[in-house]
Amino acid sequence: MSSSSPAAKPEQLEFYCWPWVGIIANAQNDSRGYWLNEFSKYNPSGVEILRGGAQVVVVRFGDDLSGFKNAMEFEKSFSDQGCCRKEWIGRRASACTSVYGWFAREDDYKSDGPVGDYLRKKGGLRAISGLIDEAIEDRNKTSSNLLDEIDSRNQNMDGVHIKYGESIISLGKMLAEKDGFQRTFCEETRKVQSIIKRVLNEQKMSNFELEKKRRQLDSWSEELQMRESLIENERRKIEEEKKQNDLRSNALQVAAKKPRTTYENALKMLEEEQRETDIALAKVRELERDCAEMNKMKMKIEILKTELKIEEMKRLDGDDVVDDDDDDDDADKEVRQKIDQMKELLQEKNDEFNNLEALNNQLTENERQRSHELQEARKAVMKGMNDIRNGHRVNIGIKRIGEINEKPFKDTFIKRLPSDEAEVEARKLCCLWQEKIKDTEWDPFQIRGGKGNPTKLMINKDDELLSDLKNEWGDEVCSAVSTALLELEEYNPGVRDAVSEVWNFKQNRRATLKEAIKYALTQLKRIKRKRA
Repeated sequence: MSSSSPAAKPEQLEFYCWPWVGIIANAQNDSRGYWLNEFSKYNPSGVEILRGGAQVVVVRFGDDLSGFKNAMEFEKSFSDQGCCRKEWIGRRASACTSVYGWFAREDDYKSDGPVGDYLRKKGGLRAISGLIDEAIEDRNKTSSNLLDEIDSRNQNMDGVHIKYGESIISLGKMLAEKDGFQRTFCEETRKVQSIIKRVLNEQKMSNFELEKKRRQLDSWSEELQMRESLIENERRKIEEEKKQNDLRSNALQVAAKKPRTTYENALKMLEEEQRETDIALAKVRELERDCAEMNKMKMKIEILKTELKIEEMKRLDGDDVVDDDDDDDDADKEVRQKIDQMKELLQEKNDEFNNLEALNNQLTENERQRSHELQEARKAVMKGMNDIRNGHRVNIGIKRIGEINEKPFKDTFIKRLPSDEAEVEARKLCCLWQEKIKDTEWDPFQIRGGKGNPTKLMINKDDELLSDLKNEWGDEVCSAVSTALLELEEYNPGVRDAVSEVWNFKQNRRATLKEAIKYALTQLKRIKRKRA
């Protein structure tokens, strides 16, 4: 509204730019997002930035009554601050920083400049009274349609009421029939209930008998399954024993065909090796005695040399007093002769020592080769013992050094769990600890001894892992793990893997090669006697 418009003009006769538009003058920010966010509570539908003199922002509010209301509230927010269109026209000539805003009206629509051009391009003028008239007309049409609908519904309701009366009469007749049917139904129900009760009693008795028979059948079924399981286990054991017997029989046949001279030659080689070893040891001892004598002779020579030097020094010191001492010259000659004799004897001993040293080196090399051959023979004997193993407990046999004995685990678990579960759980725990003892970083050992007593490797009783194992599963299980640890540390400390070894079970020690060969020969003789 322009400043020349009469103040008493009713609001309904004012013309506003439609769709409804708000104008912001002297805007300092040219961001659309800023102005949308600033006036978001008035639900603007869009913002346009116009430039012409002072910067102008156009805010659109839609084209319905709610948009008109939002535009009026928008104008009121500036009017309350004294920053409406009238104030803007009055202060436009002077410099100011305030932002002014108002609802665009007919004066703005007809004004020159970018604002008027924009308003004329984007819309037109409209009085609020016309909008109200349209709203009233729409409401009247809606009311008329609703009245027509109500009349139509009332007519339908009359027909429904008539049908309802007829239905009430029909329903009365149906209720009377229903009462008759109800009485008949009750009588029949009582009869059926008595029959059902009798049938239920009979069924209860039948169910009791069936349950009794079912339990009996279940008992028989369980017993049958147990017997089948036992039969299956026995069958598997028999098949396994049969396979083992077949393999053992084949192995025995193969072993029996092997020439007996193999083991006899190994035994002879072992005895020959023992004799050569004894001879070499005797020579080494003799060499040690010769070395001791040589060392004594060297010491005597050094002593004689020292005495000779002392005599020479004395003689030099006494040259100006006694120049013709023949006795001293004779003593010097005698000492020199002894020294020469000792040197000759020392040279002979050195030559003999060098010869003995060369012989010792040769014997050491022979010992190494024989040791390698004996190790190969030990492996062959071990393989042969595996082939002729008879399954009975023997004094000489193959033992897995460093393998945990599973029996203490089974005995402990049987006390705590059913037999079926005990064996499985015991095997699991045993395998778990077999893997743990392979860890070379775990060092549960301590050395005892010293001060005259021989040192001995022992298990540290304060080790945390072993203490926990002992507290949870007892001494026998802990002892089995400790024994395997000590065996691994003694026989295979580098990698801690279990190794096979020929073992004297009677004396609980590593069996000698001679014992193993004698055992193998005894078994071969027994096999041949059986075949004969």
